[in-house]
Amino acid sequence: MATARTESMGPMVMGLNKQNGQLRGQTKPLSQSGPHSVSTPPGKMTVGGGALKPGGGTQEGGIRFGDDWKKSLLLPPKDTRVRTSDVTSTKGNEFEDYCLKRELLMGIFEMGWEKPSPIQEESIPIALSGRDILARAKNGTGKSGAYLIPLLERIDLKKDYIQAVVMVPTRELALQVSQISIQISKHLGGVKVMATTGGTNLRDDILRLDETVHVVIATPGRILDLIKKGVAKVDRVQMMVMDEADKLLSQDFVVLIEDIISFLAKGRQILLYSATFPISVQKFMSKHLQKPYEINLMEELTLKGITQFYAYVTERQKVHCLNTLFSRLQINQSIIFCNSTQRVELLAKKITQLGYSCFYIHAKMMQEYRNRVFHDFRNGLCRNLVCTDLFTRGIDIQAVNVVINFDFPKNAETYLHRIGRSGRFGHLGLAINLITSDDRFNLKSIEEQLVTDIKPIPGSIDKSLYVAEYHSVSPDGEEEEPPRRPVTTPNQP
Repeated sequence: MATARTESMGPMVMGLNKQNGQLRGQTKPLSQSGPHSVSTPPGKMTVGGGALKPGGGTQEGGIRFGDDWKKSLLLPPKDTRVRTSDVTSTKGNEFEDYCLKRELLMGIFEMGWEKPSPIQEESIPIALSGRDILARAKNGTGKSGAYLIPLLERIDLKKDYIQAVVMVPTRELALQVSQISIQISKHLGGVKVMATTGGTNLRDDILRLDETVHVVIATPGRILDLIKKGVAKVDRVQMMVMDEADKLLSQDFVVLIEDIISFLAKGRQILLYSATFPISVQKFMSKHLQKPYEINLMEELTLKGITQFYAYVTERQKVHCLNTLFSRLQINQSIIFCNSTQRVELLAKKITQLGYSCFYIHAKMMQEYRNRVFHDFRNGLCRNLVCTDLFTRGIDIQAVNVVINFDFPKNAETYLHRIGRSGRFGHLGLAINLITSDDRFNLKSIEEQLVTDIKPIPGSIDKSLYVAEYHSVSPDGEEEEPPRRPVTTPNQP
């Protein structure tokens, strides 16, 4: 995974566009490289493709026997940042060890995925065997790849019906997962992937499902609507994945999920992935899963690369404190959490008045504006994003190295998912919590539940705690010893 590094962006005073959560005026894009700098266009997504030609294009006939297929891959820049044991503590397996189709391997390597992470090592062979899985692993350690790789490997292109469904709790996560699916399946020769979520045109989905679709990535309400209308035929689905399964099994969704499962074939495979699981998962497992293989890589709950601090402030001091953090921290991109949609908009307006580039996003915005904000922030058009807990689920933006809880969350689960937006895939991140007197007991409770240490914020934060340090790479491509000082990035948020 490659980092998104940024050019210097001076303070910019802009007017807040009330409709779409973005700012009027020009923003200078943050230069990005690697698999996570791709565009995530809003709307429905489909994919076709073939194998690479030696010159980098595609051809119908695929790669001839004897070709050195790895030489023709269009690989992203190598990510040489130091990683924590959250993703490096593996058994040493390679993706080739799982007998995957060569065309799928090509897509995996072109994503910049060099070797399986621990959750991928544990999950991929079991999922390929057809067995149900209950997998628990930390945020940002490769859960999407853990289920998408076996899912795409098992798609039969000769069959023109829906063979796999991925359920996710938010629209943004649906778009992200579908984009990853499209990228890693682009050489498979015609896998059709569709994202469908609430808030988009139902008629467009109906027309799309009139054509061939192999994989549907959906939010529960929309896919159930399409199933009940007889448009999405899921009776031959062989695999159903529940990403962020704890949220999907909460009171908000569990009735919908049960309803969806009732339309599936009896022999289907169900895979559950999450960082946390509620007690209710036991009831769901006993009812719907057949002797599931359980994976638990959660010896500790928080990511090793995230350093956590708190600043004790009054409510009136919060904006001033935030301004001070902006001026002193070395921010690539930051996500700032508030506890209500109203406070999100008010804070975003305040940040722009202070002269910093800022977008905002929350659930009450029109879907097209949510898509645009998500797309533009992911692609580095803005340094700071203010949001509600809408953005805590699975969103993977590699450039985010700072998370700020402007409003402290009410429970440990929300806190865990929020801070997990930084420190993705074994990299470094910083979580700063603005704590008022009303939050002090909650802070202690969350520390105890997560068995973690949230320290008082020091006068100066060591950049090596959250700014990526890189290995140098020798001319033959081998990693050398890492430098003793962190690579510098712009100081201005």
